[in-house]
Amino acid sequence: MMSLNGSTFLYNPVIGVSRSYAQRRVSAPSVVVSSASSSNADRKATVLMETNLKAPAALVIESDSKTSVGGGVEDVYGEDSATEEHNITPWTVSVASGYSLMRDPHHNKGLAFSEKERDAHYLRGLLPPVVVSQDLQVKKLMNCIRNYQVPLQKYMAMMDYQEHNERLFYKLLIENVEELLPIVYTPTVGEACQKYGSILGRPQGLFISLKEKGKILEVLKNWPEKKIQVIVVTDGERILGLGDLGCQGMGIPVGKLSLYTALGGIRPSACLPVTIDVGTNNEDLLNDEFYIGLRQRRATGQEYAELLHEFMSAVKQNYGEKVLIQFEDFANHNAFDLLAKYGATHLVFNDDIQGTASVVLAGIMAALKLVGGTLADQKFLFLGAGEAGTGIAELIALEISKQTNTPLEETRKKIFLVDSKGLIVKSRLESLQHFKKPWAHEHEPIRELVDAVKAIKPTVLIGSSGVGRTFTKDVVETMASLNEKPIIFALSNPTSQSECTAKEAYTWSKGRAIYASGSPFDPIEYNGKIYASGQANNAYIFPGFGLGLIISGAIRVHDDMLLAASEALAAEVTQENFDKGLIFPPFTNIRKISANIAAKVAAKAYELGLATRLPQPHDLVAYAESCMYSPSYRSYR
Repeated sequence: MMSLNGSTFLYNPVIGVSRSYAQRRVSAPSVVVSSASSSNADRKATVLMETNLKAPAALVIESDSKTSVGGGVEDVYGEDSATEEHNITPWTVSVASGYSLMRDPHHNKGLAFSEKERDAHYLRGLLPPVVVSQDLQVKKLMNCIRNYQVPLQKYMAMMDYQEHNERLFYKLLIENVEELLPIVYTPTVGEACQKYGSILGRPQGLFISLKEKGKILEVLKNWPEKKIQVIVVTDGERILGLGDLGCQGMGIPVGKLSLYTALGGIRPSACLPVTIDVGTNNEDLLNDEFYIGLRQRRATGQEYAELLHEFMSAVKQNYGEKVLIQFEDFANHNAFDLLAKYGATHLVFNDDIQGTASVVLAGIMAALKLVGGTLADQKFLFLGAGEAGTGIAELIALEISKQTNTPLEETRKKIFLVDSKGLIVKSRLESLQHFKKPWAHEHEPIRELVDAVKAIKPTVLIGSSGVGRTFTKDVVETMASLNEKPIIFALSNPTSQSECTAKEAYTWSKGRAIYASGSPFDPIEYNGKIYASGQANNAYIFPGFGLGLIISGAIRVHDDMLLAASEALAAEVTQENFDKGLIFPPFTNIRKISANIAAKVAAKAYELGLATRLPQPHDLVAYAESCMYSPSYRSYR
């Protein structure tokens, strides 16, 4: 019991409530609010929780009381102890009502506030008289978005919705994912990052710069949400295929975390986007009056390492060992070093290295059902030997090793990489970066890609170079002359950086290529047949992968989890998809796909002894689905 501003409060917080999995029972929370004043001047009763009032008998929680549904977040809001039919109280730091409620993106419903809610929360006169459903709001907003002709305008409209009505934003995205995914993420997010300083509205996420060195823990505590489960962090040095965008790379963590929620069901309040600003070497940005970051050249060496180490230590201290830290769009030299340095002490994941590898492996495994043969029967040639290229190559080698019980050193010999200096061979070993050295095979040096294709005779050609139109007509025609069904993946983002377009791949291969790209291409017609190309989008993997880590309480990422995710995704491709030439399933089923991936990843975490949430749920798919955030409006008492 406590008293504040003439009001009396009695509460008993309940945390970690699960809808489906009962291990122990607790009493229901009770909240009593009695106001000593009926004045309209102060209708806010300040408390520190949002709670749900239910009968005391039936609430259950998991044995790990710090985690629950909605992406495994501690249920400080009390929403998860109720079904969607139960009423909840829209409390934030204060009971939201009136004008402040309408401007709180977590609880705002716009015209969907009911008549009863308008009376109870002092909204009369602040809204037009009509009451509409959330479904009608979604229909209206989609009509608005479709009226925009420029993708960046659609992106800005979506970000505006997210800032004003969180649940409506996610319902809109979930129900129209195939149409809106290219808007909230690649390719449009690339242009958004380039122009971030000009289009920035309300800042999203945490900006941690060299100015905050020595104070990063304090900065993390400035973030209003305390129960963080997923952090996506970038330093902006290698944004997609666009290079160094400095502080303006924040669009990437924001976009990725939107997909964690929409596709993987992680509660928005559990997600934290972070940009580490150590400067930029982009002269155009340094001279741009609208640039929002530090106006200095990039810090490197010890200064950089100390800032990143302070960040990693502060995250673990503030949020615990089970918070997932996803590195995003770091330059090669830092990406590999950070993954190696913190992989043994933190729950870390690099989507450019590991997520890309997992989705591409899944695509190849699915493509083999069209081509025939096993993974070990294939020969692979990569254009690009950076994070993505070497990450994909390593995961393919691991899967072949697993399938054939062959040493990893041997399976790597089936995979060849070409970088900016040509084929990676033994004679170049001394000059190679450490992450390229495992791919230096005994072979004569070859400078040009087309000559490498002729010499190596690959069955699979994968582009991760970040350089557009490098799969030339000669390259594709040579692949087609060597293979009845050449597998060609042009993975670089955004669309302008793709190694070849879908039209080029199908036309130059006379319709025989099995093609996938990093960014989406429209279906194309060749010789009277429609070809719908696949998109090897990391969004197939990382939302479900992260959900699997969270629901199992995993403390480390293991390569076997990535292989499990690939196998789960490949299994989702149906014969109907194959008949259309697709080697990835449609995004319309992505939440179900994510739940299945999460279940496989969680099962592997339990098998490896890396899971901390005990006992293991008997049905991991059902458990994953029960943990997913729902964007449907809740009723307010």
